[in-house]
This record gives sequence, structure tokens and C-alpha cells, in this order.
Amino acid sequence: MNWKAILYDWGGLNSALFQLVNEATPPILMPLAWIFSNFLGNYWTAPLVMLGLWAWSRSTAEAERALAIRRQLLQFVVGFGIAFAIASLLKLWLDFPRPAAVFGQMDHVLGTVEEHYSLPSGHSTYAALVAGALWPLTGIRHRLALAAYVVLVGWSRIAAGMHFPADVLAGWGIASGSLALAGSLLTMRLGAGRLVGLRAAGIWYGLAAAVLLGDQVAKAVVLLLFGYGDQVAVTPFFNLVHLKNNGAAFSLLAGAGSWARFGFAALALGVSLWLIRLLRQGVSKWEGVGYCLILGGALGNAVDRLLRGAVVDFLDFHWQGAHWPAFNLADVAISLGAVCLLAAAAHQGKPAPQDPGYQ
Repeated sequence: MNWKAILYDWGGLNSALFQLVNEATPPILMPLAWIFSNFLGNYWTAPLVMLGLWAWSRSTAEAERALAIRRQLLQFVVGFGIAFAIASLLKLWLDFPRPAAVFGQMDHVLGTVEEHYSLPSGHSTYAALVAGALWPLTGIRHRLALAAYVVLVGWSRIAAGMHFPADVLAGWGIASGSLALAGSLLTMRLGAGRLVGLRAAGIWYGLAAAVLLGDQVAKAVVLLLFGYGDQVAVTPFFNLVHLKNNGAAFSLLAGAGSWARFGFAALALGVSLWLIRLLRQGVSKWEGVGYCLILGGALGNAVDRLLRGAVVDFLDFHWQGAHWPAFNLADVAISLGAVCLLAAAAHQGKPAPQDPGYQ
């Protein structure tokens, strides 16, 4: 008996519990499962959580309370990044089959049938991240509601036929560990006084995360609706396409070879760490917008390289038969970020009105 049979299959109990939950869920509860599985537990709502925490901190008059909320916002952002990386690596490394690949026909299936990457449940991971970030800020009643939310998201993934119970438990464990690690990193790197100064950095991280998630949502829609190489004319000069790029932005070095996958991904992650360091040091408005756009775009393309082997491009502009290399929202964000940095540099180079040299 190998480790998978003990730690994951539980001697057959994991599959038995899945069948019990999936078969015992009455049809009347399936709309509830759909809501928690596809909306309330969906990690694409992370920008809304970040925006909500930021707005909460802004509306709180008590300074210590506002500081605590900002710290939880930062812990959520850092924990989300750690958990996303761990979950993605585990899915690719283990590649455990989903219930559809094990059982074939099931009583309840919601959404597109998937057969790969069952461990861990990303939705369960995200739900536990949200609950863990809000937990220190709430009282007993709200904590009960948060616990119920986490359980319902986990149940919905099993009832929807998407994950086994072990996948759900693994997601909860990854989220808990990621939040704990994020909290330790913040405690080591930040003093209580410095958290006040990091309010703006928290906003920048949220914007970068929104760019990353928006880019990944768009690519997921393209992968769902378009076959590779498909092309749909939207205007006389613009098409929606489904292409893959092994090179840099706008298909530069597209024929670089297999080394480009990890080489460009490592470069993007290195640049991202450098940008995060710059954002923590305090920047002007235009610099902050520029850095967070580049950060979100770089991470968006890095995720593609690590998970899909190549970057998904879908925006195709052309004129009189000449096509600009296809690109994506991450490329747009990186380009706009560069423009913002140029604007910041130009603004800093202008003399102030009170300067004698100002005309």
C-alpha cells in the first residue's frame, strides 16, 4: 500500500464519502451548490474582498482598528499569492484524477466536466483564505458565519461533482498554512508603525492582483470558448483569436525554444519581486500605478508559462492584411505601466511653479 492509498484514498473512504455526499444531495439544493461553487467560493472575486477590506479600513474612525484591517488586507494578499503558488504546483505535480475520471457517470455534475488536477480544491482554498483573513476582525456570530461559509463551499465542490473530500481538506490546510506564513512574514518585516505607511502599498498590491485575475479570467474564457487557432472578426481591424506564444510580450523571441518557458517565467518572477520591493518603499501616484500594472501583467504571463507551457494571446489588430503580433491583457497592462512610468519621469523633471526656473 503506497502513500496515496493511505493519505489520500483513506483506504477507499475518500471515494465513498464523495459518493455519499454527491448522491445524497437533493436536486432542490443544487442551485445553492451552484451559488457557492461558482460565485461565493470563486477565487476570481478576490479583488472584491480586497476592495471591501480597503473600504472598511477607510470608513473606520478608530486608528488601531483601521490599522488591524489594513494588516489583514496585506496578510490576505500575501497569503493568496503563497496559496495560489502551492495549489498550482501540487495540481501539476500530482495530477490526481477528478471524480469524473474515476466514476464516469455521477448523480450531480455542475459546469464543465474536468478529469485532471483534483488535488487540492482551489475554491476551498480560497474560501478558507477569506475566512482566515476576516477571522481576527469579527466576533463570535460572524465567525460562525465564516465557518459555515467555508464548509458550504467545500460541500458545494463535492455536490457539484468537481472534487473529493480529501481535495477540500487539502485546500483548507494550504490556506491555513499560507495565512500563517504570510502573518509571520509581515511580523518579521513590518513593525506596527510601518503598517500605517504601507496603506498605499496594500492598495497597489490589490490593483496588481486585480490585473492578474482579470487577465487570467479573460484567458480562461478564451480557452473555454475558442479552439486553438480559431478566429472571430469583431471589427474590420480587430479579431478575437486563440494563439499561444512561447516568447516574450507581443510574440518577441517566439521561436526561442523550450528554455523560454522557465527562463521567461523566472525573469517575470524576479522582476515582480523587485517591483514589490519598490512599492513597499513608497512611490508617487503615477509610479505606483505603473509598477502595479507591470507587476500584475508580468505575473499574469508567468502563470501562463508555468501552468500552460506558453502564454495565451487573443487580441489581434490588423490593417490591410498586415497583422500586429497577437497579445493579451497582461501585455496591455505592462505597456500602460511603462507609459505611466514615463509620465511620472516627465512630471518629476518639470520645475515646480515656485521654482524660479519655472515658466
